[in-house]
Order: sequence, then structure tokens, then C-alpha cells
Amino acid sequence: MSHNITLTASAAKHLNRLSADAGHPVMLRVMVEGGGCSGFQYVLDLTDTPNADESRISFDGATALVDEVSAPLMAGSMIDYVEELVGSQFKILNPLAVASCGCGTSFSL
Repeated sequence: MSHNITLTASAAKHLNRLSADAGHPVMLRVMVEGGGCSGFQYVLDLTDTPNADESRISFDGATALVDEVSAPLMAGSMIDYVEELVGSQFKILNPLAVASCGCGTSFSL
């Protein structure tokens, strides 16, 4: 059910750093919900416990979780971690998104 969703090396490195700091594995939960300024929005959360309806996307020892409702809306996406002058954040690079908001968490299909 992963829908060809991948983690970049940068995202994996940051998740591994968060896990080392926490002293236990930390996973990134990614969900898509209705709302936001473009119709859909990503909700990101760190967790140490996966839900039964979530697929694991793993790379280099790091794991992201995507639920079965969100996965089709993110098909072909890359979960990245970017560090910029204005701050650092996980970022979803979704090829299905036809428009997105400046906030980086809202998109439309």
C-alpha cells in the first residue's frame, strides 16, 4: 500500500538524528486531511507507535508512516527534509499536487 512513496536521504538522516536524541526509534507520521487554503493539508507528527492501518516507508534505518486513506493522495511522493534560511522542516514533494500554498503544507489535486 506504499503507493511508491519514498523517504529522501535527508529525511532519513534527520529522523535517525531525532531517534538518537530520543534514545528510541522515532517515526514520522504523515496524514492528508481536508482543509487548508488549497483544499488538502498535510499533518505531520512524530510517534514511536504505528497504527494498524499505516504503511511503513523506510530508508537507511528511518521510517515514515502513511495511512491507507492518505497514501493514494500521496502516490509517487517524496518525503524530504529541507534546511533553509527561514527554518527547517519535513516537506512533501507530491507529483499529484496541481497547486500548493506558500505555507508548504496545503495543496490541491
